[in-house]
Amino acid sequence: MQETAGEQQDWCLVSHIGDGSKGDVSIVKSSGEGFTVVKMPVAIAPKSAIFLGANGSGSVVLMDPVSKEVTSQKSLPEDAFPAYAYRDTDGQRIWFMNDGDKKTGCDEINCGSSGSSVTVIQQNDDGSVLEKVICVGRGHHVTAFTTPSESAPDVPRYAFVSNLKDGTISVLGHDPDDSDTWLKVINTINLYDASCDDSGCERPNGAFPHGMEYSSVTGKLYCLNNGYATISVIDPVLNKIECNIDMAVSSNLLLSPNGRFIIGKGADRKADDQHVIGRLTVLDVVSQKITSTLDLPDIYPSTYRFNPDGSKLYVTTAATGKGKQRDHLKKSQLLIFDTSNLPEMRLIKEVEVGEADCGRRPVSFLKDNDCAKYVFVPNPTDGTLTILSGADDRVLSTVDLGRKGTEFNFSFWDGDYVYGA
Repeated sequence: MQETAGEQQDWCLVSHIGDGSKGDVSIVKSSGEGFTVVKMPVAIAPKSAIFLGANGSGSVVLMDPVSKEVTSQKSLPEDAFPAYAYRDTDGQRIWFMNDGDKKTGCDEINCGSSGSSVTVIQQNDDGSVLEKVICVGRGHHVTAFTTPSESAPDVPRYAFVSNLKDGTISVLGHDPDDSDTWLKVINTINLYDASCDDSGCERPNGAFPHGMEYSSVTGKLYCLNNGYATISVIDPVLNKIECNIDMAVSSNLLLSPNGRFIIGKGADRKADDQHVIGRLTVLDVVSQKITSTLDLPDIYPSTYRFNPDGSKLYVTTAATGKGKQRDHLKKSQLLIFDTSNLPEMRLIKEVEVGEADCGRRPVSFLKDNDCAKYVFVPNPTDGTLTILSGADDRVLSTVDLGRKGTEFNFSFWDGDYVYGA
């Protein structure tokens, strides 16, 4: 699917857009002559399934939630549920997150009332194989993988999965050569901090972890505790919290490609009842100091990603709050920051795309060596996808996906030439 030097690249981008209960899959393709959209047909006999992805041949990959059977077919059940996913460091497996029931945070099919699950799927040339369904803690999960590096050679190959409703992190073995720990929960890190939590309850607690990154520069894991407005710095060798760093008004973390800086993003809804104030905060992981903070009036920073070389940061806008706060929000913009000289961060362009009157709008990139050839920004409220040039951020096209919605997900099942969130 990827081009070689001097050749035109053919690619496809898979998207799922829906309203939380029903959705469609559209495949955006390029063959050098423009962009086309192929909408997957809806299955004649709907069957509850988990949507894992789709490939360039036009087949969707599904998993039965009860039998765990993984199949591919040419049509999509309308009620198929798209699971949030992480591709592991080997690039051979995709880890799908199951948040469990909205109230309890439990996956009752696989884990009963004890927690929810992570499903690991291995991709082979001859098909897809279910590796394992692993029960972890309750609620929404974020995953980070640790590996040894030149500056941190003793770091083990682990997968750290945060559990929002429990206030914990499940530590899983991620070394296929270690049969004693491979895909097993080997430890649980409790994020409880008595100095921030007056509930008196250590588990579940009020940490509400959401946002986690591993830096090979320091060999440390960084977990954002939304409930405490802190970042826990974790030693992945000992599985212990070393210290906590204050970071207010942040709901997620993003590591710079060089591993030196972590960007926190969030929104202040309390300071002004008329306006939401978006915020980007830069943490130097070496000094463990906040180096800069940038406030963005009337901006809810939904999703953010660096381009491949880290020279630019792309931030999508979406919606939050209510009343005047929501009315004043910019919901049709893509913000582009110069991050070539971090920790300095400068807004260099604001691009008008389509509308996202919803909570989450992802962004993705088509890689061309170490550069971004295209940038993809969905507009769920409009039911469209805007395609920009990665070189100069010009809008090249806006294509109709055939359905409007409130929830949008990219699928990166077929190769790693497209990435994002």
